Amino acid sequence: MKKEIIRKRQEIENELLVMLKETGSDFGLDDIKEIIYNEDGQDCLTDIIAMFDNGLDLVELENVLELVNDAWNYFPHKALGGLSPTEMIKESKRRWVHS
Repeated sequence: MKKEIIRKRQEIENELLVMLKETGSDFGLDDIKEIIYNEDGQDCLTDIIAMFDNGLDLVELENVLELVNDAWNYFPHKALGGLSPTEMIKESKRRWVHS
């Protein structure tokens, strides 16, 4: 289970790097990870999406939204004790099954 999450996280990181390069963004992967980790519920996703905005067309914007959503769900959040939402859900299911 943990390996699956790590593999998916690496896949998302690679896709983000490609998309950052394709859009000519001045931001990097660490900038995205930092926003997600330190999220405070205030426009964090909008801030990340703006990192890719170079006049995106609808298809490109859809791709960015999907990728940012994946990053949000698989990257660690400080508010979740350093876990990702996906890890929290899997942990909750594991506890529920074993109780």
